[in-house]
Amino acid sequence: MKILVTGAAGFIGSATARHLLARGDEVVGLDNLNDYYDVNLKKARLATLEKEARFRFVLLDLANREGMEALFRAGRFDRVIHLGAQAGVRYSIENPHVYVDSNVVGTLHVLEGCRHHGVQHLVYASTSSVYGANTKMPFSVHQNVDHPLSLYAATKKANELMAHTYASLYRLPVTGLRFFTVYGPWGRPDMALFLFTKNILEGRPIDVFNYGKHRRDFTYVDDIVGGVVAAVDHVATANASWDSDRPDPGTSKAPYRLYNIGNAQPVDLMRYIEVLEQRLGRKAEKNLLPLQQGDVPDTWADVEDLVTDVGYRPATPVETGVSRFVDWYLDYHKITL
Repeated sequence: MKILVTGAAGFIGSATARHLLARGDEVVGLDNLNDYYDVNLKKARLATLEKEARFRFVLLDLANREGMEALFRAGRFDRVIHLGAQAGVRYSIENPHVYVDSNVVGTLHVLEGCRHHGVQHLVYASTSSVYGANTKMPFSVHQNVDHPLSLYAATKKANELMAHTYASLYRLPVTGLRFFTVYGPWGRPDMALFLFTKNILEGRPIDVFNYGKHRRDFTYVDDIVGGVVAAVDHVATANASWDSDRPDPGTSKAPYRLYNIGNAQPVDLMRYIEVLEQRLGRKAEKNLLPLQQGDVPDTWADVEDLVTDVGYRPATPVETGVSRFVDWYLDYHKITL
């Protein structure tokens, strides 16, 4: 197939593109290479993709309406994986306009492109952050999620609603995936594992929020990518038993599905840090801090729908995943322990 991957220079986007190329798909990767974090890391990810003849990179901002229209008009994509977004919970509190431009306006342009140019299936990234003030665990796509705690989460919830509208109005098959704390090689420098590793190696303290009482559904990137690709292949269909008197948020009478995609095994943050310390052979000096604004104490994904529908089975324990990340980090930064 010919597949458009937005956010192709990003952590999950580049890993997804590599998987698609490895199985023989043609991939067009879009990214604006913004400087939210180190652009050189993004370019290094792209360099691993550009070795493949079936990959083409397009430097373009999702918010560029004319550019997006031209891309879809010329592209003739079979399917679209929309992973491009402005990420980061805390950054959204300081820079709200960026999130609306990228996550709301940009997603509208993707939806319009799919609608007008015969895309067979759109899969897009949502986030566990949409669960916001919800505390019932594990988080289920069949729960109501109308109480986001950050603008980032609100824009992703808006994406889910926009996607449903297009599925309903235009019968565009759409699948949304709520990602849960993805980690692994080529990860983002603003995420905990990257920051912890950097500081421990440099002999500096690590900031541990909520006094270390977080539990997170840490999910290894290869497990995530396997689920994304399986979802792309499983075109969303309408739920024939959907009841408008008791509307199910996770399905619809339109060709629309929502899934959690996580490890389904939450891990204590302090255990996560302990695994990293063991791999590095060094103890971390911990700067214990209160819960940050916009953050949630715990996450835990109910992934049974994705297991049932596409055979998704996360299989990487944190001990293995953290070790693989450290191997990559040391190699990428040319560090010898």
